[in-house]
This record gives sequence, C-alpha cells and structure tokens, in this order.
Amino acid sequence: QGGREANQVSDDYRYQDGNYEGYAPNDGYYRGGDEPAHEEDAQSDVTEGHDEDDEVYEGEYQGIPHPDDIKEKQKKRAPAVDDEYRDRADLMAERMEDEEQLAHQYENIIEECGHGRFQWTLFFVLGLALMADGVEVFVVGFVLPSAEKDMCLSSSNKGMLGLIVYLGMMVGAVMLGGLADKLGRKKCLIISLAINAAFAFLSSFVQGYGFFLFCRLISGLGIGGSLPIVFAYFSEFLSREKRGEHLSWLCMFWMIGGIFASAMAWSIIPHYGWGFSMGTKYHFHSWRVFVLVCSLPCIASLVALKFMPESPRFLLEIGKHDEAWMILKQVHDTNMRAKGEPERVFTVSYIKTPKQVDEFIEIQSSTGTWYQRWLVRITTTFKQVWDNVLYCLTAQYRMNTLMLAVVWFTMALSYYGLIVWFPDMIRYLQEEAYESRVKIFDEEEVSHFTFNFTLENQIHRNGEYRNDKFIGMKFKEVRFEDSLFEECYFEDVTSSETFFENCTIISTVFYNTDLYEHKFINCRLINSTFMKEKEGCHLDFEEDNDFLIYLVSFLGSLSVLPGNIISALLMDKIGRIKMIGGSMLISAVCCFFLFFGNSESAMIGWQCLFCGASIAAWNALDVITVELYPTDKRATAFGILNGLCKFGAILGNSIFASFVGITKVVPILLASSALVGGGLLALRLPETREQVLM
Repeated sequence: QGGREANQVSDDYRYQDGNYEGYAPNDGYYRGGDEPAHEEDAQSDVTEGHDEDDEVYEGEYQGIPHPDDIKEKQKKRAPAVDDEYRDRADLMAERMEDEEQLAHQYENIIEECGHGRFQWTLFFVLGLALMADGVEVFVVGFVLPSAEKDMCLSSSNKGMLGLIVYLGMMVGAVMLGGLADKLGRKKCLIISLAINAAFAFLSSFVQGYGFFLFCRLISGLGIGGSLPIVFAYFSEFLSREKRGEHLSWLCMFWMIGGIFASAMAWSIIPHYGWGFSMGTKYHFHSWRVFVLVCSLPCIASLVALKFMPESPRFLLEIGKHDEAWMILKQVHDTNMRAKGEPERVFTVSYIKTPKQVDEFIEIQSSTGTWYQRWLVRITTTFKQVWDNVLYCLTAQYRMNTLMLAVVWFTMALSYYGLIVWFPDMIRYLQEEAYESRVKIFDEEEVSHFTFNFTLENQIHRNGEYRNDKFIGMKFKEVRFEDSLFEECYFEDVTSSETFFENCTIISTVFYNTDLYEHKFINCRLINSTFMKEKEGCHLDFEEDNDFLIYLVSFLGSLSVLPGNIISALLMDKIGRIKMIGGSMLISAVCCFFLFFGNSESAMIGWQCLFCGASIAAWNALDVITVELYPTDKRATAFGILNGLCKFGAILGNSIFASFVGITKVVPILLASSALVGGGLLALRLPETREQVLM
C-alpha cells in the first residue's frame, strides 16, 4: 500500500505541468490523505527495472517529492476559506507577498528569454508611437503662420490653438494611462494611436477654426495617452541590466519626431501651390499637406502594433497565466532563433500569479438592457482607475509621488516655456531689425499715377494722392498718416498690417479689396464707396523668417542627440538620481548665459546648449517613474505625472510668451530657479537601478 501511495504522488507531480492536478487513477485502492509516504517501499517500486546507467528522459519520474512539497500539495487540495469571508487586508497582504515573489521570478524569466530580435522589433514599433508624440508638439507651431492667414486667426485664437494640444495631452495622459493598468497596454495604446491618427487626419481637411481646434484637441488627447503606455509597455520586456539604457535609447524617437516635423515643414509649407481648391469656400493649401504627412508615424505604429503581443507582466497581474506563458515562450524562441540557437528550450513551466482581489461586476447578457450593462462596466472600470490614482497617494508612495510631481512640473515649466520663448525672441529680434529699415515718405504729392507693385515697410505722412489708381497690388507693413486721397480707385488690393490713420478720403472707390473698416483709424470718408469686399483671409506674402523658424526647431531637436547618447550609456552606471540632478543643474547654468543672447545666432546657440543639457533629465525621469511603481499602478502613476508635466507646459508657454519684448530677466530667473529647485529635490528620490520591476 505504501508503494501505491508513492505511485499516486508521482502521478500527481507527473501531470502537474499539464494542468492535471488532482488526477487519481481509479484502481480501487484506498488512500489516506494524511498518511505519510513510505520512502523505502516507494523507491523500490518506482525504480524497479531501472539500472543505474539507464538514461533519464524528460517527463519520466525522477524521484520522490520532498515531504514539504507533498504537504503543500495536500494543502491545495484542502477546501480553502472563501475569499468573501476573508478580511480585505489579509487578501491585500497575500497579494503583496505574491507580487514580490512574481517580481523576482519574472526578472529571472526575462533574463532567460534574453535581449534580442523581439525587443528590438518592439523598440521600433513603440519608437514610432513616441515619434508621433514629438511630431504633435511641433505641428501647430509650424502651421500657425500659414493657418492664421488661411483662417483669419486673431492673436487670442493663435494662442488658444498653441495651448489646446497640451490641454488634450494632459487629459489623455491621465485618462488613458489609468485605463492601461486595467484594460491592457496594447489595447489602450491602439486606442490612443487610433484617436490621434483619425483626428490628425481629419484636421487637415476641416476649414473652420472651431472644427480645427476641436480636432487638434482630440488628437492631442490620443497622443498624450500613448506616452505613459509606451514606457510601461517596453519596460516590462526588459531585464534589470538593460532597462535604463534601452528606455533611454527609446527616448531618441522623440528627437527624431522633432527632426521629422522640422524637415517636413521646411520642404512642404513654403510650396503654397501644393494643394487644391474647390470653389471659393474650400481650400487645401500646403500647410494642410504638412498636417497630413505628420500623421504617418502614428499610422505606421498603429499598423505594426497589431502584430505585437500584450505585456505578459500585465497578464500575470490579472491572473492570465497561460497567455503570459505563451507570450514569454514566444519572446524566448524568437530571440534564440535569431541567435542561431533554436534548440534551446524554454524551461519555465509555472509562473506565480498574484491573488486577485479586484471586485469587477459582470452582468449577464440576459440582465437589463445593453446600455445598462455597458454603464455598469464603464463605471466599474473608472472606479478602479480612480482607486489606482488614490493608491499613488497612500503612505507607501505619497512622498515619492509628491517629489516626482515637483520635479516633473519644474522641468516642464522651464523647458517648454523656454522652447516657446526662444523662437518668439528670435522673431522679436527680426521684427526690431525689420522696423529699423522702415522707409518714411513725408509730404509727397502723387497724381494720375497707377500703382501696380508691392509697397512694403513704409510710412507715408502728410501725402496727397489725386486721381491715382491702386490696381492688383499688395501692401505689407504700410501706414498712411494724415494723408489725403481724392478721386482714387483701389481694385484687387491685398494688405497685411496696413492702416490709414487720420486720413481724409474723398470720392474714392474700393473694389474687391481687403481694406476693411477697422483699417481706417480716425479717418473721414466722404462720398467713398466699398464694393465687393474680399471674403475670408488670403495668404498674401511668403514670410522671410519662416525658413529661420524651421531651422531653429531642426537644430534644437538635433542638439539633443549627444545628450541622448550620453544618458543612454551612463544611465545604468551613475544612476537615475544623479542623472536627473546633474542634468537639471547644468541646464540652470545654461539659462544664465541667455543674458548674453542679443542676436539671432546667439539665441540659436544657447537654445541648442540648453536642449542638449536638459534631455538627460527627461530620460532619467521617464526611467525612474517606470521603476518606482508596481505593475498594476505603473501606467496610472506615469499618466498622472505626465499630465502634470503638460499643465506645467501650458503655464510655461503662457508666462514666458508674455515677457517677449518686455524683459529677459523674468523668464531667465524663473527657468533657472525652477531647474535648481527641482534638481536639488530630485537628489532625495530613491535610486532604482538595482531593483527588480515590481
């Protein structure tokens, strides 16, 4: 009987990997559940017929299990206390213990899978998504000079269009980042990219300002949600030794996105003829072609992502052991085949899964109406997301969350504020130089003359114009002050920043012009007629400084390449904390040199230096945020902090832009103070380079 009991134990363990727990042969023998096995009889039975030199094959019984293993097996067979009768604190304590065991086991599994073809494929797929985020930041800034004339945008409308993208990103990061911890990394990233691609594509065709603003808002919401998901997703396929370096390499795609947007704007937008018109109402100009092209990285990432698996770490968190095991085996086999070792076997048979304590209400299809079922599912999911948000502020994570929030905010306030301030200052310096070249004409008298050419950057004072014709011409930055126009004729005239002040206009006809009422300031109009005024706005002049703005953005994006390389190579050597603190303090020093930026070339040089110094802090922030939080809270925490970052960007844009042309002292001191404070606070964060991913 003792031998048969040992046989039974061996059968149980033999079928354990095949999910045959509890298997019992029906041979009619009584077996006592608590009776210990008799090792000697068992050994003689199971080894009968075997020689010492016999080869042992995989799957063949290879010895008696340890008594502790038998007790554990019997404990599993014993009827367990139902979870609903257990205290929630006990369940959470058990889950925490399970998660700690899983974290160390998962680290060993990822090391066994190796780093190879699979990770590099995922690297480029997620890199395209990160590239789309970089493109989104630059798109509106590049199209504004053209869109403002195409859509008749006022200064306030232009400012709103610049900020609306950051507002969408802020909401998207918090909302979609939270959902990624409940619905899955891949699913939420696909939703995020699909939203961005659809509305970015649509925004290139809509004509009205309101619809364009709405499309860019929703497009920003989509791409804002992709950033926290991308880093959480990729980190869960990386081992501890590779994580800091390869997450830093991934950050390079944000730089590539900026370079791509700058190059496309440079090569497409100046070609105003690259478009078409349908009647007088619908115009598709070159800047709309640029918006369309900028959606390509997002679309490419969306298509490629369909062929990538879900994060196995996330699947284990929600108890889907078999799916996670299959994906890890796929990672292992893909890497081994690429290394020329296809015979290597994936040795993992069982992975620890944490205790499931979430209360998710599932309604049967026969219960209630369809919208009631969906309402319950949606409200339950968002309740779980909200619980995750609150969990990031519990005693265990509160201090880290608050310190990270300050560092993210100060970094965003200074970086995004200066990134907007640099081109505005360059534009201001250009305008100053342009105004210094103005031509002034006093007391000129012109009669019976036909103007059919462009007048630019001129001031005409106390002039008299009688029986003159202004036909098919353009005014750019022209002012007529205290002048007389008598029996003149204006036809097909286009103007930009052109005004008539304190002028007397007698018996004059304006036909098909854009000289609207607001352009006549304190003027007397006597027997004058306005016929068939131009409708809408017209792109009348090519901006000479557009080329320089594209070049500035291109060089600013390219300047972060050395910082990206250095941060990737040193991230795992000097640590995340020193990288953040050192980079922010060096960036603060660079800010003080801006006091000496009194020319366009100097401003461009200091911008490149600042961007190159600050990128290391951004990369280290991304890495440490991923590593400080557990898997089921990782994307949520990253989304909250990234949303706060976008709020800092909105404040930075608004504050810094308001001081352009007034003073340089406030923006420089504000940026440097924020960087010093954030950098010093970052040094108090815990170092994470040696810890496993919880």
